[in-house]
Amino acid sequence: MRTVRNPRAPRVLSALLLAAAGLSGAVGPAVAAGPDFQYVGQDDRVHGLASPKGCVEAEGGGTRAVTNRTRATATLYREPRCAGPAVAVLRPGTVTQVRPYFASVRFSFTG
Repeated sequence: MRTVRNPRAPRVLSALLLAAAGLSGAVGPAVAAGPDFQYVGQDDRVHGLASPKGCVEAEGGGTRAVTNRTRATATLYREPRCAGPAVAVLRPGTVTQVRPYFASVRFSFTG
């Protein structure tokens, strides 16, 4: 059996490890780049919202990552149109996993 080597594999693995370390805070504070609110959707794709306001439809969760880089508190709801019980409340700067899932997010600015 012949082994096939991928010359890009070490770079991809390094990038993934650095990203994981950055999410855990092991490397230090992350530099804000990209969307203000970012989540991994039910379709396993990364989605981002720039300057979100009010109630926004967003389907994510199920142990997938969510990042709130806004200056607002993000309240995640199980139902569309920010209805039903709140699943989680994310303060500004929060990076976490959300369980079980969410269908919409309300952004509330305080102060």
